[in-house]
Amino acid sequence: MKVTPLQADRAEGVLLGTAAGDALGAGYEFTHPVPGTTVDMIGGGTFDWAPGEWTDDTSMAAAIALASREGADVGTGDGLDAVAANFLAWYDTNPADIGNQTRAVLRHRSASASEMTRCADALTGRTGGNGSLMRTAPVALRYLDSATRCVEAAAAISALTHSDPRAAQACQMWSFAIRHAVLEGNFDGVRLWVDSAESSAFWRPLLDAAERGEPSDFPNNGWVVHALQTAWWAIVRADQGGPQHLVEALELCVLAGGDTDTTAAIAGGLLGAKWGASAVPTRWRAMLHGYPKLTANDLVAIAGDIVANSGDTP
Repeated sequence: MKVTPLQADRAEGVLLGTAAGDALGAGYEFTHPVPGTTVDMIGGGTFDWAPGEWTDDTSMAAAIALASREGADVGTGDGLDAVAANFLAWYDTNPADIGNQTRAVLRHRSASASEMTRCADALTGRTGGNGSLMRTAPVALRYLDSATRCVEAAAAISALTHSDPRAAQACQMWSFAIRHAVLEGNFDGVRLWVDSAESSAFWRPLLDAAERGEPSDFPNNGWVVHALQTAWWAIVRADQGGPQHLVEALELCVLAGGDTDTTAAIAGGLLGAKWGASAVPTRWRAMLHGYPKLTANDLVAIAGDIVANSGDTP
């Protein structure tokens, strides 16, 4: 797909922003930093990450991105099978951090996407964790040519591990908004999706609450709904006057506490789509690394390849 230089920078910012938020939040995961804390890419945390190392959030996003790199339709058929296989390849590395819901599905070692989805459907109890939203950003890159296929694929990939309809809807909203931001350079896609969605009556007041509230109003950000609210709160609350907005919003995600790597990764995908790879600080880019032995430059290259190899989607 042909894009302008500005759109190309924004597309490259999607994976880079995800990874930057993820690695920034990794050292603070499951904590609640006190007001005034200086946020930096310190590493450490619950799983003793290296400074600049991303977690399962970006590792699973990379699994989707790599399946998309050559232009596969990852929302269905062989392409969706490739995403499922990449999830299993990552699982087989015995990752330090993996969500309980995702682990419960991947341990069955499903031979296909349809089988993996059936395993997810069979889970009981709470199935609305944030583990599919955290990885959804690259879906937007594959379907810049089709908003319809973008949201369809986002739901299908979410369903591989998360059967809860709110998880699917959150992935659809966020992927649609990232796609819109890459193409148009603004955050309007969040509200555009909600205004047209059948679930608008559920999501509209939640976005309103995120815009006027505080993280204490949506504290359970391991849940997909509160995770999305935290990310949107940070994006709206930070000064949007220039590309420094990306850094300031990611820092707010961390200061909100809780599942800090994931809320910052979620926000980072949309922030990168709006402000571009050029907005990610050079120092952060030099530090970023993670599964499967990728660097920031690799993420930028993968994003460029996805866009270049994505022709008109049927």
